[in-house]
Amino acid sequence: MDLQSTYHEPVMLSECLEGLNIQPEGVYVDVTFGGGGHSRAILEKLTTGRLLVFDQDPDAAANAAEFNDDKRFTFIAANFRHLKRYLKLHKAEKVDGILGDLGVSSHQINTPERGFSTRFDADLDMRMNPNIEKTAREVINTRSSAELQRILGMYGEVTNARTAAEAIFTSRHSTPIDTVADLKGILLKYAPKHRENKYFAQVFQALRIEVNDELAVLEEFLTQVPEVLNPGGRLVVMSYHSLEDRLVKNFILKGKFDGELEKDFYGNAIRPLSSVTRKPVEASDEEVARNPRARSAKLRIAEKI
Repeated sequence: MDLQSTYHEPVMLSECLEGLNIQPEGVYVDVTFGGGGHSRAILEKLTTGRLLVFDQDPDAAANAAEFNDDKRFTFIAANFRHLKRYLKLHKAEKVDGILGDLGVSSHQINTPERGFSTRFDADLDMRMNPNIEKTAREVINTRSSAELQRILGMYGEVTNARTAAEAIFTSRHSTPIDTVADLKGILLKYAPKHRENKYFAQVFQALRIEVNDELAVLEEFLTQVPEVLNPGGRLVVMSYHSLEDRLVKNFILKGKFDGELEKDFYGNAIRPLSSVTRKPVEASDEEVARNPRARSAKLRIAEKI
């Protein structure tokens, strides 16, 4: 199978490019390379500029090999929580734009053995980086009932998180919960009628966020952004659920993730970034019809002050 064809069509491509305000000789970073759709379009707009991309998934590395542009293009096989360290390593300590397309890729969802999808039976894996040790199976079979409740409630916004957590905790004492089918079989009776798919999607989202430490990764990444962006440089981030979007929004507005906006002696806001868009940009109806993944996408754009 052609690996490239299993990746999603890049969401809001023209809006992302416009948000980055690309200068042909500038230095840009795509922290979620995936199938390379956004990166390819960025590279087309560069002349003497550079593009550095991050992805921890080995499948993405295979896509990067096709770019064959060593002078302008650098693939970094790492999690983007290490943004500053790797940019320094590759002599790109200051950049003009950073793009992040958060969440799980279509390729990861559509590869059954990765265990991301509720549609296929497979081992409960859900690792974006297959080299890390923590899996969804390990989380499900070793965490306390209270910890499972916290994960399901906080990361999946599962309404009956306590009941679901107790059901998982009780079931695993007789038989380990190893597969997607095992987990769905336990939770089916607790899923709202006619909304089972959405319920399972929330449960799987919660487990995926826990396995990949996604919210902590996003926070670590965002706090490094002002240090590496040149003045006037752009941050463009696309998120797919409210937990991510809230972190991005708060950081752009306040320079931190909670609390009040800090002001200096003269009452001026102390924050490193300025929001370019008052509200998040959303995909057009035409794009959503063509690419359902775009439906929940929220795009925020900020500029280094």
